[in-house]
Amino acid sequence: MNEQADDHQHQHGLVLGKFYPFHAGHQQLIRAATATCAQVTVEVLGSSVESIPMEVRAKWIRREHPTARVVTALDDAPIDYDDPAVWELHMRVIEGLLDRPVDAVFTSDTYGAELAERLGATWHRVDPGRVAMPVSGTAVRADVAGHWWALPAPVREWFCRRVVVIGAESTGTTTLSRALAAHYEVPWVPEFGREWSEVRPGGLESPWHSSEFDLIAIEHQRQEVEAMRATPRPLTISDTDVLATAIWHERYVGGTSPSVLARAKTWRPDLYLLTGDEIPFVQDGMRDGEHIRHHMQARFREVLAQSGVPWFEVHGSPAQRLAAATARVDELLAGGWALADPLG
Repeated sequence: MNEQADDHQHQHGLVLGKFYPFHAGHQQLIRAATATCAQVTVEVLGSSVESIPMEVRAKWIRREHPTARVVTALDDAPIDYDDPAVWELHMRVIEGLLDRPVDAVFTSDTYGAELAERLGATWHRVDPGRVAMPVSGTAVRADVAGHWWALPAPVREWFCRRVVVIGAESTGTTTLSRALAAHYEVPWVPEFGREWSEVRPGGLESPWHSSEFDLIAIEHQRQEVEAMRATPRPLTISDTDVLATAIWHERYVGGTSPSVLARAKTWRPDLYLLTGDEIPFVQDGMRDGEHIRHHMQARFREVLAQSGVPWFEVHGSPAQRLAAATARVDELLAGGWALADPLG
């Protein structure tokens, strides 16, 4: 036994649950366990009817609590704490995930007493009645936005709705995306490709290389993830994205980029807003010119139609575009997440 383990009250603590989804109350349990146990096992016990994959939930916990041993298993037995036969079904799963005996069990609910007795462990009841941390998985599923405060950063990323504004040059993508972000009071992710164009070696006149578009796609996605984790509500607005970067690769390199397209397929937003090309073209010193704008706009429409992501083209004045865009975003947010109820 090492010296560090001797400093702890317990050798092996257990925290288990559905973590559907993982929230601040679960974190409170895991922190209580890690503070008093040399080793902590967190068991994610999901059912086949649930909408969030167990491994996604496990990754959330591992990211927030890297010292814990996080394991998963399917447990489709019903919940009935008064039925010994049902308890036996659950215990087969619970004990099957343990790599060594536990001497401490951490729960908020009263089933912890029975669980600890069956495992020959000490029960630590943390925050009875959830007074200090008033949140539950049921409450979060019923109102994700209302319990946004209780979701750790990686869980926010999973739930966050991402809206992307794209379009050909001088079609108002920046104007609309910034207005949308201001309207909803959420983070705005600027077009990193434009930032790169301003500082790239050789300036705008030097040939473009595929590696630059990989850089743009990776950095823009990184900024989107950062925004999704920090947003005060489940929404972020981006000015262009990885898919748009793939289209611009076609324009400047002369063909498709397999790596950027592959990234775009795994990083799809919830809604695309395409800005119409009916407004006057404005040359700001960095754009190709009006002669190519309509061709590029047609290409954007073609790619969006094949993307599998809902999209909508906006036209008119800035106010008209904002009104049309907010109507679509409101519809998206009103749709919720349609999470299935767990087994009862």
